[in-house]
Amino acid sequence: MIGSLRGTMAARSGEAEIVVEVGGVGYRVAVTTGTAAALGPTGSAVFLHVHTHVREDAIVLYGFAHDDERRCFEALLGAHGVGPALALAVLSTLSPAALSTAVLEDDVDTLCAVPGVGRKTAARLLIDLKSRLDLPDLSGTGPLAGDAGRSARSEARAALAELGYGPEEIRRAVEGLGEDLGVEEMLRLALRELAAR
Repeated sequence: MIGSLRGTMAARSGEAEIVVEVGGVGYRVAVTTGTAAALGPTGSAVFLHVHTHVREDAIVLYGFAHDDERRCFEALLGAHGVGPALALAVLSTLSPAALSTAVLEDDVDTLCAVPGVGRKTAARLLIDLKSRLDLPDLSGTGPLAGDAGRSARSEARAALAELGYGPEEIRRAVEGLGEDLGVEEMLRLALRELAAR
């Protein structure tokens, strides 16, 4: 199995695939949009963490600029009903940190922002990924404070949804807010952020 590739960017095929030349051999590698953006132009040096996916009819390489992306990709593949295309779409939309936060907060709306993911799939993913992802305590002050922060954030999200904002707008408005804020303060700051856009 191929675990990593170090070579030269030989070609780009749209945003989702590149060719990495290693020792005279060109490897076609599917990548996330974030990884594609992080790589240099054709001819530049490239290093990718790789997941090798073997099917009956093909061997496909998936490349990632960072190892945490590869680990998240493999965790997604282990979830019920998730194939490589959907796992790549999730990581093209959400960073590993954003995905972990969504799972910790039971944030269905953030996962619904991924093309091809509906509410039922998002809810199932949240359950599957809780046991598969290495989830940190994002609060830094113990589990009780973390639960309080997540519940305030969830309430603020629900209030914004009732006001008619879409999942992507809500995600962007609350993603940078601190876990120590109350619901009212979180909602006030989120509305200010939405009004500024």
